[in-house]
Amino acid sequence: MIPTRVLFAGRSVWKGPNIVPLPIVKPKLGTIAPPVKTQARSATILPNFVGLKFMVHNGKIYHEFTVTEDMVGHKLGEFSPCVLHLLGRIAVKAN
Repeated sequence: MIPTRVLFAGRSVWKGPNIVPLPIVKPKLGTIAPPVKTQARSATILPNFVGLKFMVHNGKIYHEFTVTEDMVGHKLGEFSPCVLHLLGRIAVKAN
């Protein structure tokens, strides 16, 4: 069981978690479920999402990942980076 404070991290308890209705289809035995494609980066990952594949939009493309138990309580957008950090890149002067 996951403590409530993990699901409500960074948010008032009286507001509750940001749960977005997603079209999740449970696969039948012997079949593979297609990944859930969404743009809801602020949706909270719930315990029943463990083992499912998600494709989260970052503004340009969809990043695919599989939800594990360590991801419960986090947001979907945390696993689909939308900003490239180019640290240590040297600017080339045009002469």
